[in-house]
Amino acid sequence: MAHKLAFRRRSVWKMVFFFLAVSLFLEASFTVSASSEEIAKLELTGDWSVCVTYGGRSQELSIAPAQLTQVTDERVDALPVFAPSGAPWRKGRPLAGVQAQECTVRHAYLPGSLRVTSVPSGDAEPTVFEEGVDYRLEVEWGNLGRMEGGRIAQNTPVCLSYQFGKMRIDAIVRNADGTFSLIQGEPHVANPKRPEIPAETQLLATVWISGRIERLTEKELLPVSDVREYRPMFLAKDAIPQTYGKLVRGETVRILAWGDSVTACGYLPGEDRWQCQFVERLQERFPNAKIELIHEGWGGRNTRSYRNAAPGSPKNYTEHVLEVKPDLVVMEFVNDSWMKPENVEGDYSQILADFRERGMEWIICTPHYVRADWMGLSSEKGIDEDPRPYVQGLRAFAKKHGIALADASFYYGQLYRQGIPYSTLMMNNINHPDRFGMSLFADALMKLFEE
Repeated sequence: MAHKLAFRRRSVWKMVFFFLAVSLFLEASFTVSASSEEIAKLELTGDWSVCVTYGGRSQELSIAPAQLTQVTDERVDALPVFAPSGAPWRKGRPLAGVQAQECTVRHAYLPGSLRVTSVPSGDAEPTVFEEGVDYRLEVEWGNLGRMEGGRIAQNTPVCLSYQFGKMRIDAIVRNADGTFSLIQGEPHVANPKRPEIPAETQLLATVWISGRIERLTEKELLPVSDVREYRPMFLAKDAIPQTYGKLVRGETVRILAWGDSVTACGYLPGEDRWQCQFVERLQERFPNAKIELIHEGWGGRNTRSYRNAAPGSPKNYTEHVLEVKPDLVVMEFVNDSWMKPENVEGDYSQILADFRERGMEWIICTPHYVRADWMGLSSEKGIDEDPRPYVQGLRAFAKKHGIALADASFYYGQLYRQGIPYSTLMMNNINHPDRFGMSLFADALMKLFEE
């Protein structure tokens, strides 16, 4: 989900005079975005056309429709037996075209388009296998497996032909002469990038082709608008005074990053992880300090998993968190999102007591946004407020106990205002942020260290 976007450190969420500077990470950059005095009005005029009104001018633009990609004779050396009780993206072998990092992309596969055949041999016609007899298909998530008793034997190669849709992000810009243009992005099944914007233009909006759609709706139109500035409830100097003092004095500081797969983050280069981006910036902020970073992540697990792990196991809470005795624990657990506020208060109060008994200070990160349907969201715009009770519980817990809170959720809720559909940052199409998505944790964390 490598969306190569980044904002200027420490100032990403601030307006510079009346304009918001937005840049693509690494290879592409946005220039000036829409003025804080006006938001572009986008009105659908057809299935694939939109009227843009801004600066006293209206102009209709045509959007290229979503395109299907045809895959022919994708060879698979062996199909596993279909596992009906497995995770929906892991019931069988994924179609390569709809594969994201670790998972497949829901609804990318075009239902009814799959043809499974034997591998052609000489002039003989290949055998066409039958769904429900020889194999089963998870339609929504695009993966399949053979059926026992069918004609596809174990370790028998087959060929797959099918169609699928890709996502795309187009940009609507204002030219120097006041006219509007559409810049088309490159399609990608899970992680489309915004197109590069010429320096002399102004970004007004993006249009998100959200996959295999028949027409545009209001959900796909993302006008650029002002973002709110994040203001932490407690600053580091007040909430973690011992750690802060050591940083100021240039002493050694041991930081433990504790979390789930987002912290373990085996799917990105090490330096892209949120904790590495944070510590790099923290070292710049306190150049004389000697910062030691310790990683402790467990994919697919949560805080209770750690606390229930048996003594001597690789992830035992006492041995691998408490006995490490860091100066500071920075915690991220999107897998705790099942918790209600009362669970947060009960579970985290025990963790807080453990930390304080050992003189360990604590920063809690609110989680990033995950799949919209998992969060009860019907759209990726107008989502400033995180609806998850867990996030509300974290904010209440931090306020009650004076805990430093790095509110990454706040940053994710603002992305649509910058024309960014947040789900395009998820490399697995579910909950694994790319480098830019990870940088939002670092943004929230560094806000704690502002004067």
